[in-house]
Amino acid sequence: MKMLGNAIRVSIVLMLICGFIYPMVTTGFAQVLMHKQANGSLIKTENGIAGSSLIAQQVESPKLFHPRASAAKYDPTASAGSNQAVASEDYASNLAKNVEAVKQDNPGMTDVPADLVTGSGSGLDPDLSPAAAKAQAPRISRETGISEEELDRLIDNNTKKRQLGIFGEPHVNVTELNMDLLKLLK
Repeated sequence: MKMLGNAIRVSIVLMLICGFIYPMVTTGFAQVLMHKQANGSLIKTENGIAGSSLIAQQVESPKLFHPRASAAKYDPTASAGSNQAVASEDYASNLAKNVEAVKQDNPGMTDVPADLVTGSGSGLDPDLSPAAAKAQAPRISRETGISEEELDRLIDNNTKKRQLGIFGEPHVNVTELNMDLLKLLK
């Protein structure tokens, strides 16, 4: 009986530590040290929340930058890659379809950047290479009347450099880029 009482007391203490104290302390530190990230990296506008800078959004308007292809159809509850082998016929067929779709959306584009037609591992990656964003500038310029030079400056202003100068590649967050583009269109 004494062992049962000890087991119950230890269980209660561990439940308080692991189930209440530890989560409250880590949540408190996260809110103080990394408030934006702890709350989902939300993009806020005067009209409310426009999305998260961590998740790509489906864009169909020819006036906006399009993100990379998504096997998850941009649904954050269905995060997944295609799991197709690069050497498979299905992958080659889907890639060819994506290339044709990008060329149809962007008349005159001859060199299609790979990240416009290939999906990310999660299917939700909001980032493009600066080259992929700039490849869409002629279409957006035609649709909006904004000069390609101004669009290139917008892309350059939204380009994030390598972390610590060595990690990753320069990239542009399409969701944030489109939010800045929408400000120009007002």
